[in-house]
Amino acid sequence: MTTSLPRPDRIRRAIELLRNDTTDKFDDVFGFSADEFIDPALAQEERDYVFGRVPSIVAHGNEIAKTYDFITVQMPRNNVLVVRQKDGGVKAFVNLCRHRGALIEENEKGRCRVFSCPYHRWSYDPDGSLRMITRDNTFGEIDRSRYGLVELPCEERHGFIWVVDNAQASINVAEWLGPEMDAILAGYHLDELVCFRAAGFDEPTNWKIMQDAFLDGYHIQYAHPNSAGKIIHTNVMAFEDFGRHCRFIAPRKSIDRWLEEDPGDQPLDPYVTETHFLLPNSTLLRQPDHFQLLTFRPHPTDPKKSRMEQRLMVPSVEASGIDKDHWNNRWEKNWQILLTVLHSEDFPLLRNSQHGMGSADAGDMLLGRNEVANQVYHREIRKLLAEGRAAASR
Repeated sequence: MTTSLPRPDRIRRAIELLRNDTTDKFDDVFGFSADEFIDPALAQEERDYVFGRVPSIVAHGNEIAKTYDFITVQMPRNNVLVVRQKDGGVKAFVNLCRHRGALIEENEKGRCRVFSCPYHRWSYDPDGSLRMITRDNTFGEIDRSRYGLVELPCEERHGFIWVVDNAQASINVAEWLGPEMDAILAGYHLDELVCFRAAGFDEPTNWKIMQDAFLDGYHIQYAHPNSAGKIIHTNVMAFEDFGRHCRFIAPRKSIDRWLEEDPGDQPLDPYVTETHFLLPNSTLLRQPDHFQLLTFRPHPTDPKKSRMEQRLMVPSVEASGIDKDHWNNRWEKNWQILLTVLHSEDFPLLRNSQHGMGSADAGDMLLGRNEVANQVYHREIRKLLAEGRAAASR
């Protein structure tokens, strides 16, 4: 198993695996059951013991770059409003008026100096404080400091905005990532990139089925024969396991020229894609000239539904050294290719998997020794659930 090697060495490791028609592997297969994708009780535990306890990514900071920019997010436990503050920081709140519970903000994104409830026009400042109670002379005396928007733990780090979906929790992203992954993300300078496009898709599929598909280097030639299968080698991964998180390098087919000759000091970065799994629900793809972020969230009530979000993060026009029209055309074409593959290849397969998991006699199933990132994902989710159950029983 590849561990803590410099990137050039890991790429050479991937070439060696390719030469030998193999991949990094775990020692054993890993069992699971269909119930994990359909059980309402387990789904409630995932919402509380996973998303209610640990940080997950809700946006790239560039999406709310200016003061008072905001986005709204449906998290597994709460409707969430994330706002860029006057001091440059970010805050996250439960998107709910403290009067009668109406949504404070219905738009997915925008810019707002005062958030006003459409029901009775109570209003709140961007820092969440209660600004105004309409007709307050008739409402009654209250302590306004206690009735601002409910704040959720939120932190911006490595260009991403992270939230713990629980007002009683705390957040420390560096601690959650651990020293290895925190240093890896710091080295990418993701905060210097811009989010060219972001989009969300509500799917009739459990979030774990969705996440699994985007950690899997085993299905590429079979599920994507005319797209990714033409570009990336199947079932070849130089892998690193960091405990909660992991990453692997997959060689592109353009690397084949170096199978029969030594590349010497030739940089090999353009010949690989690197996948990072960030527990609990994100896949970060490092491509030769950009990054993609894929996130997967459970539905608030239905274990058979989830939301996937995709983000394309690229160098700015100025950093790219090309004119704006060329820059726009280039990344728009890339974005459309990504969407086409998702909608025509990935989503139909995953909906089909969810349908299959509903079989009463599905039987036991397996992740192979070669499905290393998937094994890490399921191993770590099970650990979080066990920790949550233990804490709840104390």
